[in-house]
Amino acid sequence: MPQMRTVDVGDISLRCAIEGDPSSDAPLVIFVHGFPESWYSWRHQLGPVAQAGYTACAIDVRGYGGSDKPQAIEEYALEKIVGDLVGLKTALSPERKAILVGHDWGAPIVWNTALTNPDHFRAVAGLSVPFAGVPQRPFTEVFRQHFTDKGKFFYQEYFQEPGVAEAEAEKDPRDFVQRMMYAISGDAPPGNHFDKPYGATFLEGLPDPAPVAWLTEDDLDFYEAEFRQSGFRGPLNRYRNHERDFAWLQGYKDRKIEQPSLFIGGTSDPATFLFGAVSDPVAMMRMFAPKVEGHILSGVGHWTQQEKPEAVTRILIDWLEGLEA
Repeated sequence: MPQMRTVDVGDISLRCAIEGDPSSDAPLVIFVHGFPESWYSWRHQLGPVAQAGYTACAIDVRGYGGSDKPQAIEEYALEKIVGDLVGLKTALSPERKAILVGHDWGAPIVWNTALTNPDHFRAVAGLSVPFAGVPQRPFTEVFRQHFTDKGKFFYQEYFQEPGVAEAEAEKDPRDFVQRMMYAISGDAPPGNHFDKPYGATFLEGLPDPAPVAWLTEDDLDFYEAEFRQSGFRGPLNRYRNHERDFAWLQGYKDRKIEQPSLFIGGTSDPATFLFGAVSDPVAMMRMFAPKVEGHILSGVGHWTQQEKPEAVTRILIDWLEGLEA
């Protein structure tokens, strides 16, 4: 197990799982998870990255696990979470730029942290969700146009009303995590399991999960214990800040990610293709992050680094070592 530390990053404190020695000269790599996850989502990458000569630090994003959990929705705006990463980097690596790695919600978090803070971060990797540049309108407008206004269910619309999704998820956190992870993994039966009418609940119509090697009973025990103590309010509040995030990012609309970047997606992950909006996410990213290296893994669903840990770790370490060349 990694060393667990609580780090004061400014406004709040974050729980960090660290392998390697933060007091050494080893480059710092910060791992940022998505929903509904934990630092634990990077359990397969931390050791190998540390053994490759880095300090590997996976955080609980604010609202999750052992990190602080402010109540207000605006406390989960992107600007706040970006500030957490800058504060963490300053605390652990004050003299040297760090490297960012994120998955799911963690991907847009690290993309935009690198975009807005190039003086602190020298490279960035995102899994599952490619970088599509500074938005031209809030994402709420996008999904309402394509889903809600057509009477179709979209999970982020379902997450908007405080308390609704919390009640469904907190009724049985283990079942919620298992059903969600299985439904959008590469192991699920073919088809869009979220193709249902507006007004449906999140879990409604999802397939019964089958056992999969990458999500064991021990893994589910961990996630269940985390969400039973933390609840889902903080994690879901992240989805309730699209308008704030849009307004903040307009100050950076002429920027690109100029640092070396890496994208890893999966052929069975709808997020990799921005829910059908793009056919080649790597080519799209080159417009906004010209130094991107891309890998799309066959048969992989949404839980990239958990479904194919060896492949993802190998790609990540090869890319990290290339930064030092």
